[in-house]
Amino acid sequence: MADNKTVNVYLVAAGQFHDIDFARLELLKLLAEDDKIRVQVAADYHDLESIGESDFLISYTCNLVPTEAEQQALADYIHGGKRWIALHGTNSILKFLPSGKVEAPETAPILMKTLGTQFLAHPPIQMFKVTHADAEHPLVKGVPEFETDDELYLCRIHGDLHTLLETRFTGKANGFLLEQWDDDEPRPVYYINKVGDGEVLYLNLGHCRGHYDMQPMMDYYPAVERGSWERQEYYELLRRAIRYCSAGI
Repeated sequence: MADNKTVNVYLVAAGQFHDIDFARLELLKLLAEDDKIRVQVAADYHDLESIGESDFLISYTCNLVPTEAEQQALADYIHGGKRWIALHGTNSILKFLPSGKVEAPETAPILMKTLGTQFLAHPPIQMFKVTHADAEHPLVKGVPEFETDDELYLCRIHGDLHTLLETRFTGKANGFLLEQWDDDEPRPVYYINKVGDGEVLYLNLGHCRGHYDMQPMMDYYPAVERGSWERQEYYELLRRAIRYCSAGI
């Protein structure tokens, strides 16, 4: 008898300063490649009952912070054996200071401990090389190292991460309160954070921005930025993550 079990996915796509519509559509197209996947789409984490009933969670957000109760429910969801594909700015909290600099306040410790990192800064968008940290893991095996013009995330690390892809950076993250980064150490780009019986797959690539995504600070942003969404390697990583989580139910 054929296995007719569906895979129920909860997708949270929302936030600031990014072309959320573009990212949401691209993720839905990838999820639609498997006709057993059924998707519920939301702009927040408020519907904890539906999240709890889902087989796995995907998020593409920026500066979207769950309430403390929601953070604990998400931690419990993963601890109980579920998986979460967290993308790009899911670990970001941004505060614009009167000085013009951007602070990343550490005010959601439950969320960041679950995710495994918290965004602190990034240098100006520029090309950088993404290299293997564990080239034999099935999520990345056979995916070549590649260069991308994306936001290179500089993060505070929480816990013992299983890093799959990484990069390196020293220098200035212009515009951020934590501006100078002198430690020449690997910067995780893609990792697994084990939480109880579950896992968070965090891939911090995927910046995208359109002409109207900096409002109200800027009426018209001059450039359309697609970052790693222009790299076939990025789509392969996303497809593998979806298959990995679908197979784990």
